[in-house]
Amino acid sequence: MEHFGVLRAPRELVFGAGQRHALGGIARKLGRRALVVTDPRFAADADFSKMVADLQAHGLEVKVESGTLPDVPVSSALQVADSVRSFNADVVVGIGGGSCLDMAKCLALLLTHGKRPQDYYGENKVPGPVIPVIALPTTAGTGSEVTPVAVLSDDERVLKVGISSPYLIPHASICDPELTLTCPPGLSAIAGADALTHAIEALTAISREPTPELSQERVFVGKNALSDHFALKAISLLWKGLEISCTDGSNLAARSQVMQGATFAGLAFGVAGTAAAHAIQYPVGAQTHTAHGAGVACLMPWVMRWNEPVIQGELQLMAGAMGLADKSQVIPAVADLFNRIGIPPTLAALGLTEARLDWVAEQACGIERLVLNNPRPLKPDTMLALVKAAYFGDTSYLQQEEEKIS
Repeated sequence: MEHFGVLRAPRELVFGAGQRHALGGIARKLGRRALVVTDPRFAADADFSKMVADLQAHGLEVKVESGTLPDVPVSSALQVADSVRSFNADVVVGIGGGSCLDMAKCLALLLTHGKRPQDYYGENKVPGPVIPVIALPTTAGTGSEVTPVAVLSDDERVLKVGISSPYLIPHASICDPELTLTCPPGLSAIAGADALTHAIEALTAISREPTPELSQERVFVGKNALSDHFALKAISLLWKGLEISCTDGSNLAARSQVMQGATFAGLAFGVAGTAAAHAIQYPVGAQTHTAHGAGVACLMPWVMRWNEPVIQGELQLMAGAMGLADKSQVIPAVADLFNRIGIPPTLAALGLTEARLDWVAEQACGIERLVLNNPRPLKPDTMLALVKAAYFGDTSYLQQEEEKIS
């Protein structure tokens, strides 16, 4: 694995304070009709109006779709695609949080290839290139500006669903940390914790045999030399800036570190994939209706404790990236950081009921693409023990599983 690497990224990635003003110049190279996707909150922001004006000043006709809902309901994506199809957009511009960027990706897909989102669930179901997408994140967390994933919520399913294809990676991404300065502390914490979880799970994902077919048959290939590089850099940046960005939101240096860390984490997990924390969060989120970032971050220290025997090398690398003296300090330090910025420490504190623990474990085991990406196997009994440990805040459940193995 040392010399095997996979990197899939936007054709153009621009980062820095004030770089949102490059939007018009980038967009005009892609066509003359821009569909701009955002949500009601950001549509009322002065920066949004300036970006629309910038597009128009560069000769583009603009249509604004500002009704993006949290978690992108499938029905809304279909409805919007039908309503804007006659506009014949040359480029789709997503501006906002992860849901806005995912909506932009989904619309680009539906406007290009038709059908329904359901027809593309899973990996590598998108038949070819889509209308180019330009992504401008206004939160620092999901990494959707660089990933091959669009996450949707389906009324017919209990869990969120994803469409994963390299064709969904935005053509261009503009990451301007000034757009995150007004992000409130709670959302900054949840988004940044999500990004740190992405980086940790990418760094500790399973390593697969690097056959020539691997990168072509799988969207997520497991950890590799290139994903490790971006994951470690993301961990370092997020460790430096996350807490400060939550306590002093006007600190542009910290905001820049967190946004860059979130983007690098996206580049890492966009090829390596995520693992058990995300697998468990999907059913937990369906039950508690809590933010995705809060759920995965709540789970991450507990998943790390289960994986600890097989990720010693990665923990040592993390210790170096975090400025810690020893790898044994890493997991407690991650848990302490999350606690300081307001992430619930247990699934009970997150709002899950004890009666649903068996169901959560069963559902999590069914998300094989994530479970099989975990560096240490998780059979049904072990998954239940991990869920109980995270619920009660008690490592004895994991110790009992260790005793069974030994």
